Amino acid sequence: MASVHLCGPKVASAAMAKPALADGLRIPTSSSARPVPTGRRLRGLVVRAATVVSPKYTSVKPLGDRVLVKTKTTEDKTAGGILLPTTAQSRPQAGEVVAVGEGRSLGSNIVEISVPVGAKVIYSKYAGTELEFNDTTHLIMKEDDIIGILDTDDVKDLKPLSDRILIKVAESEEETAGGLLLTQASKEKPSVGTVVAVGPGPLGDDGSRTPLSITPGSSVLYSKYAGSEFKGSEGEYIVLRSSDVIAVLSS
Repeated sequence: MASVHLCGPKVASAAMAKPALADGLRIPTSSSARPVPTGRRLRGLVVRAATVVSPKYTSVKPLGDRVLVKTKTTEDKTAGGILLPTTAQSRPQAGEVVAVGEGRSLGSNIVEISVPVGAKVIYSKYAGTELEFNDTTHLIMKEDDIIGILDTDDVKDLKPLSDRILIKVAESEEETAGGLLLTQASKEKPSVGTVVAVGPGPLGDDGSRTPLSITPGSSVLYSKYAGSEFKGSEGEYIVLRSSDVIAVLSS
């Protein structure tokens, strides 16, 4: 079948004026259906990630083992004073507990929430349900989503909860065994560190806690992609569950 190439403004307008035929049926084109007036713009959709609580409600009471946390405002600049674009601002992982539920049921026992109202906490990165309440962003999350209590601005002072462990990550090796210097990109992410603090242990069926066998000061090997990473004044830290620790190292 021979092909014909058409060009030029007259040809283009003619093509628009005569819609194509398919098996004798005239097919309308979207461009000829209704012209869009010049100078008129389509409105963009506004998507809210959080559930907005109406002002008529004056309080939010979490149920069960859930906790209501008022999130910390995301920093809009770096420590060096460089302004961050919205895409570069990470979602905050810190906040203040403003309300707690009645606790968790374990058999016939009710275990109360171990985190008090007013505590400054660190929580898992994608934990909870976000909501706007009193013009402020909050999260409702399970108590188990809270990593630890942090009374200062430095993660080295974190008090882990449940079976979590705070580890100071060992520094990456600067050179290979053969003496070759490594660039930053080629340095392997370490999975070795020193235990700084441990939580009180997991809850048993009777509501009591089982102490962890890992103690502060121990050198440990942990799963490579486990836990939540943080930067402190003295280096990098990671908070993970005791089950993510693979081995205890000794010299």
